[in-house]
This record gives sequence, structure tokens and C-alpha cells, in this order.
Amino acid sequence: MTQIIVIAKEPVPGRVKSRLTPPFSPAQAALLAEAALADTLECVAATPAAQRVLALEGLPGPWLPPGFAVVPQRGGGLDERLAAAFADAHRLRPGPAVLIGMDTPQVTPALLRAAVDALSGHDAVYGPAADGGYWLLGLRVPDPALLLGVPMSSPDTGRVQLERLSGLRVFHLPELVDVDTADDAHRVAASAAGTRFAAALREASAGARDVAGTSAGAAR
Repeated sequence: MTQIIVIAKEPVPGRVKSRLTPPFSPAQAALLAEAALADTLECVAATPAAQRVLALEGLPGPWLPPGFAVVPQRGGGLDERLAAAFADAHRLRPGPAVLIGMDTPQVTPALLRAAVDALSGHDAVYGPAADGGYWLLGLRVPDPALLLGVPMSSPDTGRVQLERLSGLRVFHLPELVDVDTADDAHRVAASAAGTRFAAALREASAGARDVAGTSAGAAR
């Protein structure tokens, strides 16, 4: 059976979701990141898998459910850290693996199950992101050459990654929106109103409006 890897950062203010500030404060951005991570981990926990691994930059917190092996992220650039996450998970339990990040709290167990099942008949699974990157990558055999050198956080990320997968049997998943900006956050929350992330966004947005109103009143 396929294993599932989540690659994530500890949601510490000032270290996560910097593109959400402004309009949100670093503390609010960290709470949004924590909610997104908790939603993602809950989804993974609800999906049948041979093993669940969290490749983490930082320390685990109360948002981590039981049943996850935690390994530290290794490498410099994101391409190196993704390759290392696949390699570390493979060392813990050899076999195919699906990797996702913490930026798509709208992901569902059905989507993850489709990715997991696809690797029984495909070499790779690819989930494109609306910003030109990707939200999921699954590999039947984790090969660092498929990842190392791919430009990350670029409009060309997805195109180059797919070029690396050329010649392989690739199963394509639906496109999702990564939460990078405030506009992204509102789009994602609208599509997944029952998530922790949507609730955290409603609270953060109300707080941001209160701060803006107080500042405007003080200026007058």
C-alpha cells in the first residue's frame, strides 16, 4: 500500500505564511497556517495508507494527531527537501509514496484516496496548483533525479516537474488553489466552509477589520 507524506513548517509567527501579512498580522497568519496544517493532517489520518509521515521544519505541536512518523526536513532548497522527504519515508518503509504540503486545507480523503490508489497502476501522480506549481506529487519509486533542480515557487514549477515525469505513466488530479495570499485564502475557505481553516479565516478577518477600524478612528 502507498504511504502519505506531509511536508510542513511549524506554524510559528513570522516564519510561516509571510505573504498573508498584510492584511493579517504574523500571529494571525500563523493561526491560519496551523488551521491549514491541522485540516491537512486530519485528512491524511482519514485516508488508508501504509504509513503516514510528517517531514517537519520545527517541532511538533498539539495539532499533530497520533499515527504519524515525524522526520526533520533536510536540504537547502525546496527541491532538496522534497527529495529528502521521499527518501526518508522510503527508508522507514519502502514503497510508493504520495506527498502533499500544508497549503491545501480543502483537500479531501477522497482526493487522497484517488492519489493513493492511482499508484497501483501508474508511475506517478500529479496534482496541479492554480499558481503554476503543484499541490501533490506521488511516485511509485522515489527517485531524487525527478525532483532535484526543479525551480520551486515559480510559475514554471509545474511545467518543469511534468517534464521530469515525461516517459512515466502519470495520473492527473484536479487543480487546487494553494493558500499563499489573502485572496487565495478566501477562495479556499469559500470552497471548504466547514474546515478549521475557514473558521480561522473568519476569525482573523474579523480581527483585521477591527484593527483597521481602530487605526482609522485614531487617525481621525
